[in-house]
Amino acid sequence: MDAGLLAQAAGLFAVTNIDDILVLALFFAQGAGQRGSTRTIATGHYLGFAAILTIAAAASLGATLLPSSAIPYLGLLPLVLGVRAGIQAWRDHGTPEDGSTPGHRGPRAPEVAAVTFANGGDNIGVYVPVFAGAGAGGTTLFVVVFLILLAVWIAAGRSLAARPAVARVLSRWGHVLLPVVLIGIGLLILVEGGAFGLPSLG
Repeated sequence: MDAGLLAQAAGLFAVTNIDDILVLALFFAQGAGQRGSTRTIATGHYLGFAAILTIAAAASLGATLLPSSAIPYLGLLPLVLGVRAGIQAWRDHGTPEDGSTPGHRGPRAPEVAAVTFANGGDNIGVYVPVFAGAGAGGTTLFVVVFLILLAVWIAAGRSLAARPAVARVLSRWGHVLLPVVLIGIGLLILVEGGAFGLPSLG
């Protein structure tokens, strides 16, 4: 096993997914006290990232499962989810903070998957040439390392949300921060990709 390739895979994953830890922490804060929320968030995160890897691996072999022109429009996914979360937070405004109201629920796996996929959509363009140059064996190694580190990222997000100081902030402001972050991610993806004719930042 090539130690250099392992280090490259770990470094590539860290650089392209560092922002996911904050998003995961917000999801864990949203799911605090909800039964099975860790499993739900982990499942959604793996599903979303598996979709990214599948598209990148296929593209590296010449199959186009997602046109590059469609990637900027992935920003609509977190944008819609963020608006919906904001509406829910507004409806729950003034209710007890213990999450005991009927409207309170933790994140759902499809929502986490959608945010993960949209937030990592631009990573596809980075992974494709790397996978193409690494060959079948190297790509397999990259995928295995990525999937292992994904568990580390999930644990890091959960740990961050559980830190007393962070937990207090997220407990008080998480219902506001989650929609703000999701909407921000969505708008950033749309603007950076020049979707709908917007001036591109890229």
